[in-house]
Amino acid sequence: MQIVANNLSVQFSTNDGGQLLAVGPITFTIDTGSFVTLLGPSGSGKSTIIRVVAGLQQPSVGSVSLDNQTISGPNSDVALMFQSANLMPWRSVYDNIALPLEVAGIGKAERNHRVHEVLPILGLQEFDQAFPSALSGGMAQRVSLGRVLVQKPEVLLLDEPFGALDAMTREKISLDLLRVWAMYKQTVLMVTHDINEAVLLSDRILVLSQRPGRLIADIQVPLDRPRHMEMVYTDAFIETARDVRHAIDNA
Repeated sequence: MQIVANNLSVQFSTNDGGQLLAVGPITFTIDTGSFVTLLGPSGSGKSTIIRVVAGLQQPSVGSVSLDNQTISGPNSDVALMFQSANLMPWRSVYDNIALPLEVAGIGKAERNHRVHEVLPILGLQEFDQAFPSALSGGMAQRVSLGRVLVQKPEVLLLDEPFGALDAMTREKISLDLLRVWAMYKQTVLMVTHDINEAVLLSDRILVLSQRPGRLIADIQVPLDRPRHMEMVYTDAFIETARDVRHAIDNA
C-alpha cells in the first residue's frame, strides 16, 4: 500500500488552553513495498506521524491516505509495533501471537495455521509454549513482531521497536526484521533515533526538524539488498550516515 501525507499538521491543546503545533506542515509519499525510516530529534513528532498513519490520531490540517483512501480510523491492513513488547504474562508465546486473531474473531483452525507459519520464521518454534518470564528481551520482541505478522498487514508501522535492547541483540533482530520483510514485502514506516540502524534497514530516511516536525531531508540509501552488517564499513554506508547526521545537526 502506498502512504501519502498531504500538508499534514497535528496540534494538541495545552493545559493553559493554548495550542501546541507538534507536526507540520509535512508532505511525503512512501511507495508500496518500500522500507522508510523517520528520524529526527526527540519531540519532532515522529511517533505522532506513526499514530496518524495507524488511524489513532486525527490530523489537525491536511490528510494521510493509503492507496488514495483517506485514513479516518484504524485499518485492518495496518499493524503497529511499539518499543515495549507488552506481552501478556499469563499467555504462552503461541497464545500471545494468536491474540489479535482471537480479537478479530478468526477461527481456531486459521489461527493455528497462521501462528505455526510465523513461529519458524522468527526462530520461536521451540518456544511456543514458553511464557514471557522465560524469554530474553530479544525473544520477547520477536514474539511482539510475530503478533503483528500473523495479522498479515500490508503496512507495518514500527515505533522504535528495538530501542530497549542491547546493541548486539538490536543488530541481530534488525537483520531478522529485514529477512522477514523480504518475505512479506509490506510497506514499512519505522521510527528510530539510531542513524546506523536507519541506514542499514531503509530504502529512504525522512529527517524531521525540531518541533514542529517538518521534513528537512529525504535521503536515499544507496546500498544493495540483501543487507548485512559488513556494509557498515563501506564508503556508501559511511557517507549516507554522514549526510543524515549533517541534516539532523542543521535541523
